[in-house]
Amino acid sequence: MARKPSGTILQEELYPPSPEPAREELDDARLVDLDVDEESPFLRGQKRVSARRSSLPKKTASRLLWASIAAVILCAAAIAAAGLYEYGERSWRFRVDSSDNIDVTGMQNVTKAQIMEVMGADIGRNIFFIPLAQQKAQLEQIPWVESASVMRFVPNRLKVEIHERTPVAFARVGPRISLIDAGGTLMELPQKHKYSFPVILGMNPGEPLSTRAPRMKAYNELVQELDSSGARYSQDLSEVDLSDLENLKVRVNDPAGDVLVELGSSDYLKRYKTYVSHVQEWRQQFQKLESVNLRYDNQVIVNPDMEGRPKQPALAASAARAAAAAGVKPAALITRLNPHDKSLPKPAFELTEKKLDPKAAAAKKPAAKPKAKKTVAKAKAPAPKKVAPKAPAASSKAVAAATHRAPQKAEAKKSAPSAPVHPAIPKPSAAIAKQQANTSSD
Repeated sequence: MARKPSGTILQEELYPPSPEPAREELDDARLVDLDVDEESPFLRGQKRVSARRSSLPKKTASRLLWASIAAVILCAAAIAAAGLYEYGERSWRFRVDSSDNIDVTGMQNVTKAQIMEVMGADIGRNIFFIPLAQQKAQLEQIPWVESASVMRFVPNRLKVEIHERTPVAFARVGPRISLIDAGGTLMELPQKHKYSFPVILGMNPGEPLSTRAPRMKAYNELVQELDSSGARYSQDLSEVDLSDLENLKVRVNDPAGDVLVELGSSDYLKRYKTYVSHVQEWRQQFQKLESVNLRYDNQVIVNPDMEGRPKQPALAASAARAAAAAGVKPAALITRLNPHDKSLPKPAFELTEKKLDPKAAAAKKPAAKPKAKKTVAKAKAPAPKKVAPKAPAASSKAVAAATHRAPQKAEAKKSAPSAPVHPAIPKPSAAIAKQQANTSSD
């Protein structure tokens, strides 16, 4: 092939076209259009076709979808809850019909009437609107109730559980006797149960619980120490005086006569054993054993002077009967007077002349003579007999000194002559007084 005289070389001459298979004709017009203009591979690529996109990202759209689903579910749940609330509020199935729907457990000394005073207001009320905490607090205001719990059970039942206090002694407060627990809370005497406790003295009516608490602590220590050896000495006590915490006094219930024993503020068991081992010896040495002072170490005082002891108010008759039925020992029911108190009690009633001689008071008096002086002998009312207080057998004497002086005092008492007793002069009647007046005028 001869060369052309031109100096340029065509591309086809440098790169001869390779034989390409014939393309099949396609029906797609776009592909046909793209293949129509064949361009050199050294030219720029064609422009990209822009595609339309969403305004929100894909993650945001998925989140919105789940949020809308959750909102729909919450709305459905709220509508269902509102329907249930309205049904529970207005349905008769959830109302407490009577006291039979209130179950009470744990009652021994608390009565059903006391429980119903608190829970009775809930009868006819919807069970979901009963204030359980408020009812629990009101139940614990009952003296016998230490703790309480109130529970509701669907559809219309209430359950009340009571935990009662445990009494440890009787307490004499004013003219009444009550039960008392270890913390100092007073409780009414039960009607069915009977206890064997000593009576605590020294409690005042109206005093706060904080004042009784230290006294009850001293009482608990006394009982625990007396019962620690297994002898159960606390069963012999009829009274425990806690008015002075530095000197606890106990009254021992003895068939030969109750004795007041002062134990101080410590070593109660040791001092009480001293009393138990020597009480028979002291009864032989003294005519009447009333009290023993053991509060001092290595010193015993028999029948000490008890002039400063406070008086206890007398028990009412109804309170004494209730206390005896509850198990109070008879020695604790006696109201003792101070032997050094010289004041006489007032008489229960007075007899006037009309009551002494109603016939003479009803009769009319005759007219007296003008010259004769009217002298009517008036009988003097008998003066009240002064009762001297009985002196104790030995006062403020030590045991060692009392053993030598007791027989001498007993002989002196026997040798002392008794004072003559003059009979009371009776009041003369009106007729005898008139005769005496006439004889004196003649």
